[in-house]
Amino acid sequence: MTELPQPPNQLPNQPSTPSGYGHLPGPPQQGYGFPPQGENPYAQQPGYPPQPPTVPQQWPAGPGGSAGQGGPGPGAASAKKNKLIVLVAAAAATVLALGGVGYVAFSGGDGDPEPVAQQPADAKPSSTPPVDKGDGNGDGGAGPQTDLNAGRKQGEDKALWLKTTKIDGPGMGVDAAGQWVIGDTVVKSLWRNLTGYSVTDGKEKWTLPFPAQICSVAPQTTAEGRTLVMYRDGEGENTSCNQLRVVDLKTGKEVWSKQVPSEGVFDIFTSPTLSMTGDTVTVSRGGTASAFKISNGDKLFANPLGDGCNPDSYEAGNGKMIALATCSDEDSTAEVHGIDPVTGAKGWAYRLPAKFKVTSIYSVNPTVIDIGNEQTKQRSIVVLGPDGKQTATLAGEGSFAVGCGDTGLFRSLATCPSAVVDANTLYLPTAAGTGKANEIVAFDLATGKDKWRVPAGDKRTLTPLKAVNGQLIAYRKAEEEQGGEVLSIPAAGGTPTALLRHPSGAAAPIERTFTLPELDYVDGRFFISSTHLRAQGQDEKLLMVFGK
Repeated sequence: MTELPQPPNQLPNQPSTPSGYGHLPGPPQQGYGFPPQGENPYAQQPGYPPQPPTVPQQWPAGPGGSAGQGGPGPGAASAKKNKLIVLVAAAAATVLALGGVGYVAFSGGDGDPEPVAQQPADAKPSSTPPVDKGDGNGDGGAGPQTDLNAGRKQGEDKALWLKTTKIDGPGMGVDAAGQWVIGDTVVKSLWRNLTGYSVTDGKEKWTLPFPAQICSVAPQTTAEGRTLVMYRDGEGENTSCNQLRVVDLKTGKEVWSKQVPSEGVFDIFTSPTLSMTGDTVTVSRGGTASAFKISNGDKLFANPLGDGCNPDSYEAGNGKMIALATCSDEDSTAEVHGIDPVTGAKGWAYRLPAKFKVTSIYSVNPTVIDIGNEQTKQRSIVVLGPDGKQTATLAGEGSFAVGCGDTGLFRSLATCPSAVVDANTLYLPTAAGTGKANEIVAFDLATGKDKWRVPAGDKRTLTPLKAVNGQLIAYRKAEEEQGGEVLSIPAAGGTPTALLRHPSGAAAPIERTFTLPELDYVDGRFFISSTHLRAQGQDEKLLMVFGK
């Protein structure tokens, strides 16, 4: 593997001239989780429409680039033709001139990888449903009660329960993006409702209805178990996603609600993104953003407008906040800012090379971002220190999906849900192709080098979930006849240990076909839920839980 040269210091911080944000457009692609046809109606949920445009997964090699191969298995580079390579030779002078950013690209290989990647107020999800094993076109309501653990093999754990729902909704379906686990309750958002279920048996504990469609949720919660949800200001197409509500997820009670005030004539509340840290929540939408106190809804700050380099959106995590900003210069230069989450003041500014935009945020604290140039197809994953200075550039073999956390037009970039960062390591999955295995790569954030790799196994897919107690927790996706697994991998590398082995038989095809799912592992239980439902009057799976 070719290593990147140690980058020189980047351009000096320029507090008075921050700069830009953007994402790289490209051809639409279908996302992870599109189900095939099958006998089980809950394992045959039709796919969600293609995801918004992302950057093509194959990047042509730049000057001096070459493909390389390595050995398989943990601790060694896997044998691949797709390799993250360094642009050298003539490009080196450009690297130095542009502030020490190392540029990397993918060389082409065999096969194009694919990226490994919601109900009405009166709809009531049901528990484990009856299954009609017919042609897959029925509603699944005429058959014997399904035993989710039928066909479970020795040594496998259990499917604890499954929630399904039948909704006759709008033509584009309904969103179900939120999933939070708080103590003995798992909470799921579903079109106009939040509903809390017992983690042990799936019994409904509470339901909180909303006046209109839920249009955005914060993935984080406060220490008290509260989160924020946005909903539309009415019914129909000509409505805005500008209503903000704080919800106590333990009790299902509203804490407060307010309308987010407009910051100008071009403030478009189409698909806001929420992010939380401390007592601050930010609402970012299409180039405009503002922040409020979670405790009482008081406004804290909004992004400044006018000439210069101003934030377009904010993202928070692990006690810190950053902004993605765009300069008003000819090139619309991009910058990343360190932001005080109480005042909105800028602490530092990192300027990207000309024509580069942030395509993914892997972590806010430490700050790890993926940047790319659409025109030249150059790409780099960089690490920023507490002062905003670049400290490392990642280099490693493999094809990694681009645009993670970017959900389309008018929606601000959010932290990539399939990347995990601890104090000194980034755990990143390689892109999973159809019928092809991927792997998780651990990158040292101090040196930029890959430390170890864990392959998913034959035709399997691995997704990092979280890092806790010196272990990486990962999910191995289910197959048609084999359940998924929750794995624990030592942060230093080594053989994975299975924490849960999900059952084969009846449960596996249901688990396998959750579309673009929300995933979590908490207190020995694994939670998987749909994020969008077709809502065409047929039973659809919503939430499934596994455990001992």
